[in-house]
Amino acid sequence: MFDLRGQTAIVTGAASGIGAATTRRLARAGANLVLAVHSPDGHNADAVLEDVRKVDAKAILVETDVTSTESVNNLVARALSTYGRVDIAVANAAIARRHSVAELDDDAWRTTLNVNLHGVWRLFRAVLPHMSERGYGRLLATSSVAGPFEAWEEHVHYSAAKSGIVGMIRSLAAEVGPSGITVNAVAPGIIETPQTLDDVNSLGSAGIEKTANVQPIRRKGAPEDIAAAFHYLSSPDAGFVTGHLLLVDGGRTLLSA
Repeated sequence: MFDLRGQTAIVTGAASGIGAATTRRLARAGANLVLAVHSPDGHNADAVLEDVRKVDAKAILVETDVTSTESVNNLVARALSTYGRVDIAVANAAIARRHSVAELDDDAWRTTLNVNLHGVWRLFRAVLPHMSERGYGRLLATSSVAGPFEAWEEHVHYSAAKSGIVGMIRSLAAEVGPSGITVNAVAPGIIETPQTLDDVNSLGSAGIEKTANVQPIRRKGAPEDIAAAFHYLSSPDAGFVTGHLLLVDGGRTLLSA
């Protein structure tokens, strides 16, 4: 199901967590992959690249800084020069840094929005001319439960960025739909990733376990749960779904609403 053979997908933040799982999932569906990675993050993408090639999918790594328009434009240019097309763009790269309101200065605010919100737009903007010319495309982003659905103390900047994605995808979907392009986002609940395991800036292992014990689906969320949602939204089968924020949270927000 959801066959992607012959298509090309760009995934930012592809070295770990949701990005790595999505990359592997799209490769198994037959897509060619462009893995956008940022070495300063400290995640080694070699294992992801190896897994992609094990399923006979083609893949390249492109060092990318989503806070730089030049870097993102280069990413898309590399994809086009290598494969001749970009069908799917998954804007997943993000950071989470804990700051109380008293500590949240302009630099901290700008840094988070520059990655988590502006980085999404940079990727979408870079691929749109090509997708519009071809009359087909799937623009996808990673939002969050934090912001669109619930509060997260000491993460006002993160919540603002993730909420901003929702407004972006809805308005963009209305504008580019006539060009055959769909625009959607996924809102993960608490997913066990290197980012959420960081007990300084996020929940840490204990916080993740606590969530798993109280939400309706009594287990921890896995990156593969989100990858499955992106797989569907990437596919031709989702051609009538656009401007949508898909909540994948194990029912967590049913009990916190």
